[in-house]
Amino acid sequence: MRTCLEVRDITKTFPGVVANDHVNFTVREGEIHAILGENGAGKSTLMKIIYGLYKPDSGSIKLYDQELNFTSPRQAIQAGIGMVHQHFMLIPALTVAENVVLGGEPGKIHYRRRENIEMVRQLAKQYHLDIDPSAKVGDLSVGLQQRVEILKVFYRQAKLLILDEPTAMLTPQEVEELILVMERLRSQGIPIIFISHKLDEVKRVSDQVTVMRAGKTVNTLQTKTSTAQELANLMVGREVVLHVSKPPQEPGESILNVEDVSVVVGRNEKVKGVNFQIQRGEIFGLAGIDGNGQAELIEAITGLLPCKRGRIQFLGKDITSSTVGQRTRAGIAYIPQDRQLDGLVMDFELTENFVLRDFYRAPYARWGQLQKRSIAEHSSQLAEAFDVRPRGIHALAKNLSGGNQQKVILAREVSRNPELLIAAQPTRGLDVGAIQFIHNKLLELRASGKGILLVSLELDEIMSLSDRIGVIHDGRLMAILPGGQATREQLGLLMTGVDLEKEG
Repeated sequence: MRTCLEVRDITKTFPGVVANDHVNFTVREGEIHAILGENGAGKSTLMKIIYGLYKPDSGSIKLYDQELNFTSPRQAIQAGIGMVHQHFMLIPALTVAENVVLGGEPGKIHYRRRENIEMVRQLAKQYHLDIDPSAKVGDLSVGLQQRVEILKVFYRQAKLLILDEPTAMLTPQEVEELILVMERLRSQGIPIIFISHKLDEVKRVSDQVTVMRAGKTVNTLQTKTSTAQELANLMVGREVVLHVSKPPQEPGESILNVEDVSVVVGRNEKVKGVNFQIQRGEIFGLAGIDGNGQAELIEAITGLLPCKRGRIQFLGKDITSSTVGQRTRAGIAYIPQDRQLDGLVMDFELTENFVLRDFYRAPYARWGQLQKRSIAEHSSQLAEAFDVRPRGIHALAKNLSGGNQQKVILAREVSRNPELLIAAQPTRGLDVGAIQFIHNKLLELRASGKGILLVSLELDEIMSLSDRIGVIHDGRLMAILPGGQATREQLGLLMTGVDLEKEG
């Protein structure tokens, strides 16, 4: 096969950091080439260099034997490189056709609506991307919005497609549809760079995989002759346990009871009559497509939002009207979905972030004064126990990687010995090593008789950790299934609003 993209000895440094260190890989026509690596491995920097967002310090990039020296994404697009970002760049109020041609509209003066709709319809047909060009983007599912982004790339005549974590927000059914799209594009000779942290997807869809670690390319392998275990070990640089070992356990008494809870935000009812309970020694998983009421339900349980209707009981007491502080002191811990916005004060030191919940209490405060020695001792113990790197407890939170930021939050919440831990997207964006660490900590809590509410968009995580799984759609709890018996197909259908009992 003809070589499409050739990356040779790309190096990029930032103050104090070597992001890319003599990176090499090659992509051929009709090939899906996966890029794997931990957080901070240099994948994003490398893609930004290829797409013209960064200029490398040294090295070369060739597209079909022509050397590239981009100074902007516009130049990359003109050269034939298209990138679909993890967070879509669409205008919800515009139609599919309007989004596709935006910035490159045919016609000098007037927008020819019918002509453009037909042109986008033919483009979608050519690349087997079934979609209505006249539909408003804001009304489309995440999977269909992704198709719009791919159409935008091919409208601009891309010769190479870069997909950055393309399955992160998709349901299992949408993932299957995307994989079919990728396979069709490959059959048409279109090369694809596929960035993902999901080893099963990389194994299934890619032809070759380049593993990066600490800014360097460790190896490039034929996917079909490599194992997931081998790839994981190369990513992390040590032996990684891929499969969660969850011993059987009899759940105990009920810790949390959510009874007919409804939550209204503005004029919209976000949570609609939800009922479930969590018992001691149980991980209750909550699955659903993002934006279907999970965040509002969590905020109602933690006290950040009031309940419009219903009741919440914790350890046998009604806490429906309790404050956030009262619930925290009663034994509810919380790992928020956005670690940087809601979990940490980014400009604070680790010492300060470790005691955010208890800075006003002994032994961290006395007579209104912070006891810095006690805080430092506590912080050092947590940093070591939870393997927070770097070990310096006076480092600013903003200078840590995402995985280590998450470890700081987990350490703070778990060290308070809570009866219930609410973990919202606890491993989002983390590498395989950090994910393994956090999963083990959740299982340790389960083994000690604590209750855990796990809210995640990762179905593999939900299915491997949960004792029971609730599925939420449009603010309603569609069903609660036994963790060991639920299938991806069942969960995917429930996530899209299908009533399995009615469907038989």
